[in-house]
Amino acid sequence: MLIGYVRVSKSDGGQTLAPQRDAMLQAGVAPERIYQDLASGRHDARPGLIACLKALQRYHVAAATTALFRGVGSPGYHPEP
Repeated sequence: MLIGYVRVSKSDGGQTLAPQRDAMLQAGVAPERIYQDLASGRHDARPGLIACLKALQRYHVAAATTALFRGVGSPGYHPEP
């Protein structure tokens, strides 16, 4: 089962979740399994991310359109196996 998470940093309307949601739908994520947040990654709570993580079970796949966590994709980052 695929579970998706989308987020934009600004909730003032300057950014939209639509392109990320469209990418999730094209990847096969069911609309009801896409969790979202409208918040900056640094200071705001992310209830959508928390709900997404709670929805994950063994053998589920989490999908995201960008790096969500500081350090991901940066030199020297090595995820746990």
